[in-house]
Amino acid sequence: MEKVVVGMSGGVDSSVAAYLLRKQGYDVIGVTMQIWQDEDICRLEENGGCCGLSAVEDARRVAAALEIPYYVMNFKKDFKEDVIDYFVSEYLEARTPNPCIACNRYVKWEALLKRSLDIGASYIATGHYARITQLPNQRFALQKSVTAAKDQTYALYNLTQYQLSHTLMPVGEFSKDEIRSLAYELKLPVAGKPDSQEICFISDNDYAGFIRDYLQDTDNRKIQSVRGSIITDKNGNEKGLTPGNFVRTTGEIIGRHQGLVHYTVGQRKGLNLTMGHPVFVLELKPDTNEVVIGGTEEVFSDQLNANNLNFMAIEDLDGEMEVEAKIRYSHKGAKATIKKTGKDCVVVTFHEPQRAITPGQAVVFYQNDYVIGGGTITR
Repeated sequence: MEKVVVGMSGGVDSSVAAYLLRKQGYDVIGVTMQIWQDEDICRLEENGGCCGLSAVEDARRVAAALEIPYYVMNFKKDFKEDVIDYFVSEYLEARTPNPCIACNRYVKWEALLKRSLDIGASYIATGHYARITQLPNQRFALQKSVTAAKDQTYALYNLTQYQLSHTLMPVGEFSKDEIRSLAYELKLPVAGKPDSQEICFISDNDYAGFIRDYLQDTDNRKIQSVRGSIITDKNGNEKGLTPGNFVRTTGEIIGRHQGLVHYTVGQRKGLNLTMGHPVFVLELKPDTNEVVIGGTEEVFSDQLNANNLNFMAIEDLDGEMEVEAKIRYSHKGAKATIKKTGKDCVVVTFHEPQRAITPGQAVVFYQNDYVIGGGTITR
């Protein structure tokens, strides 16, 4: 009987995933990853999700109901270095990161998979809405889940061939309604639990406040510097946190902003600019500490550059390829042509202009519902 470690977040999806795998005959072990830092317990309980202490109790109760062994593993160090430090560093450099993608690649897979294999497991499993297929070319690739509304392949594009070959995703064959109905049928204690929020370690959605508080710790500032982020600009101001100018594309100053970490490309709300017509953030310029503002037509673009590439369904890109490209989790995807411009660089040309292409976010390429690969948007 093959052993599989199921990452249990205390939510309905991972709970049902554990049941489905046990039903398929696997020797199932439930594990919750302790990734929360030294925060206030009450705040964590209120936050819940996969970072709160309540996740442990929910997952423990589910494991008991399913009669499977359950453990809590400490991944605090991995999560801090590979997710929180990355998140802060990217915002300080005027990019908009996706911490869930980093967490998936470096914590939920790289760290958890290593420990799972060390204890004799053949696979790890999660409650993600995605499917894993081995293609005729023998490569492993993600395939979109059967339910487009919950598909999570975008956030998983960065997994390696080795990681995919040791991963099971049973939930990808079902719709959310089917999974929840099954949870009720099984009388699982989390059957009615709502989905967790996207960024689990920021409970109030105040990214700027979190970053400012995080950098109050001298050790955190040192870590940011070591990892390549410049804490202060050439004038000694805290990069990303110091107020500066709103400017037009012409350079004309039209107001003052609160600090670059408060903004992202495409943003309209919270600018406090009276222009007589809708305006949006077009660009963040860390070198001059400026936020470039423009009208509706200026927030669209038909091209982007990306690096940090990871190919999945193919070994590498040779020549041009027609794909469907997604530029954010909620993006429906759009037809585009991709072409490499260097060893780790690709240019993506959309057939029609797309709104708010955002540096720091991922662009993911699809063909026939399979993930071809993806990268990080640079421009």
